[in-house]
Amino acid sequence: MIAASSFKGKRVALFGLGGSGLATAKSLQAGGAEVFAWDDNPDSVARAAAEGIATVDLHGIDWSGIASFILSPGVPLTHPKPHWTVALAKSAGVEIIGDVEIFVRERRLHAPDCPFIAITGTNGKSTTTALIAHILQASGRDTQLGGNIGRAVLTLEPPKAERYFVVECSSYQIDLAPTLNPTAGILLNLTPDHLDRHGTTQHYADVKERLVAGAGTAIVGVDDSYCELIGDRIERSGHKVIRISKRQPLADGLYAEGSRILQADQGAVAPLADLDGIQTLRGSHNAQNAAAAIAACLAVGVSVEDVRLGLKSFPGLKHRMQPVGRRKQVVFVNDSKATNAEAAAPALSSYDRIYWIAGGLPKEGGIASLAPLFPRIVKAYLIGEAASAFAATLGEQVAFEISDTLDRAVAHAAADAARDAEPSAVMLSPACASFDQFKNFEVRGDSFVRLVAGLDGMAMLIDVPEGGK
Repeated sequence: MIAASSFKGKRVALFGLGGSGLATAKSLQAGGAEVFAWDDNPDSVARAAAEGIATVDLHGIDWSGIASFILSPGVPLTHPKPHWTVALAKSAGVEIIGDVEIFVRERRLHAPDCPFIAITGTNGKSTTTALIAHILQASGRDTQLGGNIGRAVLTLEPPKAERYFVVECSSYQIDLAPTLNPTAGILLNLTPDHLDRHGTTQHYADVKERLVAGAGTAIVGVDDSYCELIGDRIERSGHKVIRISKRQPLADGLYAEGSRILQADQGAVAPLADLDGIQTLRGSHNAQNAAAAIAACLAVGVSVEDVRLGLKSFPGLKHRMQPVGRRKQVVFVNDSKATNAEAAAPALSSYDRIYWIAGGLPKEGGIASLAPLFPRIVKAYLIGEAASAFAATLGEQVAFEISDTLDRAVAHAAADAARDAEPSAVMLSPACASFDQFKNFEVRGDSFVRLVAGLDGMAMLIDVPEGGK
């Protein structure tokens, strides 16, 4: 755990006592702060109190004596309207920050030169974050991985020289980190998202821009207009910018040409890496992720050879286009993290013959946007509440069955794929939330892996998780 010593002797208010909020409260207390913590959920308050956190209703405290207000990133800061605690803090002139800002201050205080890579973007940030951490770890470096990817940043080991930090940042976390200053900052892409919390796409983009604007090296994807303008703006301000693209050659930067990642320097082009044959980095979207990861690793001193070795051994991000097993010429792919059509598209575009398991709790828009990828689908196996709606969309374009449950879908898809004379993929890429049949997408993905492992003649590519529904 990182003890927040930069807050020693200060009175700090904190709201939000979920996983990251509880970790933040413990970090502040360990660093010597006087913490006043609260949550709108009485159960969360009771749990925090049981773990030794001082809890008090923030309606009744003297805000004039509070040095900082720590807000959970899951709590509205601006839209659709500020949380009631935000209004209290602002009226008292108290700064409003989050756990990533506390980490930034601790790094600045104790080890300002330790390498720190921060990653954001609408899509691909988790894979890119995991890939960077893997390359660093594979090269023998002391690596800490956390942030929005699952482990609260303040639960990591403390900053020190030669310890590398790889932190995924959501827009909510960036909004609460005014002095965010990574060694290398990555902005992969921008499409409209989280508008319920940011109001407009422009405000969402402005928040994302802060991560790269404060970076020593800004790595910016330039395949959308928002990011292209951000890259130009940061460069004009005097910052170092490395542009990346999965779609177009660049005069300067890193770009994909087929499976190859090329580096251009004032028009001179040299190959950096080839993703051909790396199953966990299939598809153009992963070419963008790999280009960003390569640029970041080179920026913090990793050799090209160590980068190439790390790419080849990357096991993939769990539940995201994850090859989990193989039976003869059929690969089984866990893409349970694809909880909407946009998220399912990369996996569907990465294989030519797919036995597709889809469905669950439907999202707005359904799967109509995936129609250009339907020719890749040999047959669909539909589960959960979305099954009938998905069947209507597929119509006569794609053969399908309504399997209802995941176990039936896996058994039937595996049997059909086994009779296919050509190489194919049995893929769980649901384009739906999981909550109709599973607790979350992780449980759904683990269930898929266990079902695959139970098939005769299966060669598993990963460890089989324990547990059940």
